[in-house]
Amino acid sequence: MREIAFSIRVTGHVQGVAYRAWCRGAALERDLRGWVRNRGDGSVEALVAGPEDRVQDMVTAMGEGPGAARVTDVWTEPADPASVPAGFDIRG
Repeated sequence: MREIAFSIRVTGHVQGVAYRAWCRGAALERDLRGWVRNRGDGSVEALVAGPEDRVQDMVTAMGEGPGAARVTDVWTEPADPASVPAGFDIRG
């Protein structure tokens, strides 16, 4: 399976609802690597890499988020899988 990576930005009511912790758990369940963090503008940013089908599934899941989240939009931009660190961290 081909490896891909995406830089992802999620907008809506996604801070203060455990979105980052949920995202980390969802990524680890899919055996993906990368990180997630809050942005100053109220959105959440992530870098996710792994097998193409699992990354695509993660992007779809991020459009839902945890129960208290209300996602408005999910933007993706291709990234270099080689630049994504091992593990999955919550940053800032």
